[in-house]
Formats: sequence, C-alpha cells, structure tokens
Amino acid sequence: MKTLNLIQGDANWHAHRAASKNASDAPAMLGCSEYKTRSELLHEAFTGIRPETTAELQRRFDDGHAIEEAQLPGAEEVIGEQLYPVVGCERFGDIELSASFDGLTLLEDTAYECKTLNDKLRAALPAPGPDGNDAADLPKMYRVQMEQQLMVCGGDRVLFTAATKDGSDVRRCWYSSDADLRAEILAGWKQFDADLKTYVPAEVKEMPKPEVTVALPALFIQAKGEITTSNMKEYGEALAARLAQIRAIQLVTDQDFSNAKESAKLLRENIDAAKLAKDAMLAQTVTVGEAARMIDAWCEDMRLTALQLEKDVEREDKAKKAAMIDTARRAYDAHIEAAKADTGGPWIVLVAPDWSGAIKGKRNFASMQDALDTALAQGKIAADTSARNIRAALAALDKASKGFEHLFADRLSFIGKSPDDVRMLARARVTQHQAAEMKRAEEAVERERERIRKEEQAKAEKEAREKLAAEQAETKRLADEAAALNKTIQANIKEADPDDGLTPLLDELGQVAHELSSSLAASAAIKTAQVLPLTRPTAPPADTGARVKLGDINAAIAPLSITADGLAALGFKQEASTGAAKLYKLTDLPAMYAAMVAHIEAVQAKQAA
Repeated sequence: MKTLNLIQGDANWHAHRAASKNASDAPAMLGCSEYKTRSELLHEAFTGIRPETTAELQRRFDDGHAIEEAQLPGAEEVIGEQLYPVVGCERFGDIELSASFDGLTLLEDTAYECKTLNDKLRAALPAPGPDGNDAADLPKMYRVQMEQQLMVCGGDRVLFTAATKDGSDVRRCWYSSDADLRAEILAGWKQFDADLKTYVPAEVKEMPKPEVTVALPALFIQAKGEITTSNMKEYGEALAARLAQIRAIQLVTDQDFSNAKESAKLLRENIDAAKLAKDAMLAQTVTVGEAARMIDAWCEDMRLTALQLEKDVEREDKAKKAAMIDTARRAYDAHIEAAKADTGGPWIVLVAPDWSGAIKGKRNFASMQDALDTALAQGKIAADTSARNIRAALAALDKASKGFEHLFADRLSFIGKSPDDVRMLARARVTQHQAAEMKRAEEAVERERERIRKEEQAKAEKEAREKLAAEQAETKRLADEAAALNKTIQANIKEADPDDGLTPLLDELGQVAHELSSSLAASAAIKTAQVLPLTRPTAPPADTGARVKLGDINAAIAPLSITADGLAALGFKQEASTGAAKLYKLTDLPAMYAAMVAHIEAVQAKQAA
C-alpha cells in the first residue's frame, strides 16, 4: 500500500477523495448504498460537483468522528495492537483504489472501522461481540467498504464496531476478506469507468406541476317545498364549458398528463361537493326531483370524465415505464452481444436483470431511472465477469491441452469452470489418454513378443522334430543292428558246443545286445516326449511296456531334478526297479512334464497374490 500524507477531514483529503475511487464510495458504485445512488456518484464524478454539506449533515459527521475516537482504545484492546489513522492507495492493473482507515495496525494486517449504531446494525450484531456476531449479516454497503479497505492495505481482517454516541451500546464483529466480493468490486469500478466515459448528464423530468383547476362556482340550493333560490343554471353552464375544455385536451406532453391527472382529481372533488349540495337540498324538500336529476347527471358526467382522465394518465405512466425498461434492456442486450464477441463466441447464458422488480415501489421517474441504471450496470458487470472467466478458462484449456486438442471436442463444456479446475481436469484427461496409449503400446509390444516367441518356438519345435526324426532313425538303425546281432548270437548259442566254453560268453553278449536295444528305445521315447506340448493328455496312452529310469528323467529336466516321492505327489507311481534304478512308464513322460510345469505355475501365482 502507498501511504498518503493526508489528514482525514482537511481540504487536501477532500480533494483526494473527489478524484479517487474511495472505499466509502464503493457501495454507491455497486448500487448498494443507502445514502447515495450510483447515478448520483456518476454525476459527481463527471461534473466534479459534490452536494453541499448541510449543518445537519455536518453534525452527523462530527458525531461519527467523535464515536470513532471514543471507540479507538476499545478496538486497540480487542486487537491487541496500537492503531493509526491512515489514508492509502493501491493499484490493481489499470485501476487505483483508495481507502481512509479509522485505524490500521503497524504491519497493516488488521484494520478498524467504526459506524454509528442504528436499528439495522443492532439486528445484524445481536451480541456484544466480536466473536458472537457474524459479519455476513451486515448490510452489503458496510462489507463492500471494508473489502476495498483490505484490498488497499493488503490486510486479512477488519474489526467492525458500531456504537452509540454516549458509548452505552457497543457491538463488534470480525470481517474477513471475501474473494467473490473483491472480484465484484474490481469489475464494478471497471464498469463505472466505462460508463463515465460515455456519461451524458440528463435530467429525468418528473411530471410537471398542474397548471389547471376545475374552477366551478360553489353550488347552492335553497328550497322550501319548491326551489326558492339556486345557482344551478350558472353551475350547469360553467360545468358544461369546463368539461368541454377538459375533453378537448390532447394528451401529448408531460404537462398535458399532469393537467389531466389534476383535473380528474378535482372533478371527483366536485362530484362530492355536488352530492353534498344535493343532499342538503333534499333535506329541505322532497318535491324537487328535477333538480336532483340534473345534479345526478352532472355528477355522472364528471365521474366519467374523471375516469377517462385517470385511465389516460395510467396508460401514460405504463408507457413511460415501459420505454425506460426497453431502453435499459436494449443497452443490456447490446452489451451482452459485445461480451460474446469478446470471447469469440462461447458464452454462458446469464439471468437478465429484473427490470420490473428494479422499479417496483419507486414513486417518481428519477428513482426509477436510477434503479434501472444500477441494474444495468450490475448486469454489465456480471457479463464482463463472465466473459473474463470464459476467456481465462479457454486460455487455461488451450495451454493444458496443447498437443492433445483432439481429446477436447467438448471444449465448450469447460467455459463455466475456474482456470484451476480446467487445468486439473485437462491434465487428468491427458494423463489418462497417455496411460491408455502406453498400455496399448505395451500390449502391442507384448503381442509382438508373443508372436516372435511362438514363431521361435514353432521353429525350435520343427528343428527339434527334424533332429529327433534323424536321431530316431539313427537310434532305430542301431537298435536294429543290436537286435540282428543279438539274433546272430542266439543262433550261434544254439549251434555252439556246450563244452567248448563259448556259451556263457555268447549269453553275456546277448544280454548286452538286449540292454543296448532297450536303452536306445528309451532314449528315443524321452526325446520324443521333450518336444511334445506340456499339457496333460485327456486320456493316458496305452502302456507299451517300455520303462524309463528316474535317473534318465532327471537328466532330461536338468538343471532341475525330482525324486520318486515328488513324482508320487504328482500322481506317478513307480512301476518297477532294476537294481537301484526306479522305473516308470515311458508313456507317462509327457504327463509328468506337464504336471511339473503346472505345479511351478501354481507356486508362482500363489506368490504373486
């Protein structure tokens, strides 16, 4: 805050106030002041002429200053710091705001504002306070003034005090800054400056004072069985002439309508007077029916004329109000269109000012025009605020969505949100999109890996089968040779002389050939099982009688190994044994491998869970 070397109340201070946007004028600027209208503030700012301070008004000012000084020590006690009267100003963009403080702490974080206690403030501050009262219940004019004070000093709170002159009744509350009201004040001063640039002082003409009277002679009638004396002839002639004049009036100017309104009023008064004369006459005699009928006719003539005049006046009042409302509405609609153009098209439909409600209860055209001007200004402020919010929201969206514009086909759905919310929602959408894209990319990579793995597996299986086929062919050849050898040996054994000592040797050779043939067959079966799919067959193959050693199984699954108990746990029982070697069905090998893999996968899944 820039502190100004001014003494509150002196000539320099008044000159500063006249040229500044003061906190005390902010309520009038927003149209919520009880003491000054927005139109009056505009006129003062344009002409530089402020109303003269009357003796009564000066007395009220003096009383207010006296209350401020008297309550200052109590405020210092509540705040816990010394307070200093200060005048300061602060810029907000191209707007400079000013404020005069009844009291401000040295660090400028807490202010003191004092008002004269009245019935409205008593109702708003029911407790002695300050903690028992809520500043939100204060009339808006006080909250607006304090909010601008906090804007200028950069403080956090204001101790609001309302007291009587003698100090017998003191009410307090704490006011804390309101961000929405602060934005409304800034927008309000901007609109005030815009209106000031186009302001043209215009006097709203009230209905002129009537210049006519229904000048009829006083009707008198004296009767005694018959009318003895009266001025009925003169009265009737005067009435006819006057009604002719009234009916000939063309209602064009405000003066015409003022005259018509007053004529209608006076005609009704003359009706009452004529009826009184009639009643007085009838009280004297009952034989003067003709005179009574004449008076009734005159009264009806005057009544109808008065009724028509009143309808004409009422019609003109409605027409003038409608014209004032239409002018305000057109100005508002034009401002809305300009605001839409400023946003480039996106717009949020706003609730239009209540024009009829604004002038309801107003007694003259000047107050109606001021109410309409204030409603128009508030509507413009709301439109400008909405336009700024829309621009800010779209700017935030454009920045947050850069490079991902295709994700925001619903761009216009963001215009009603704050920039922070827009950024948060946009980033969340972009992040979600990026995560989805990353997941899709990972899945594509995984699919490609799986494709390559399957191709490599298929290739490896093909190579393994081709190798196996070659090995099986070689093994079969060797087995066939071993079988042929064994057959030759057996034939030789039959032909050999038992006494020559060769029979045992031939038996041993036959046994070796048989074992070699069996071993080659088992080796071929193991190799065949190693390239089969690792799935348990739906039905075990028929037992061929061929057996495989546990050692050969472990050699096939190296570097892993399994025991007889392990195979038993997987459902594969030992079939026989040869010495220390445990034998199993050769046809069970594929199922054994599948069961081992299934067990390992189950362990992995359990650990992952």
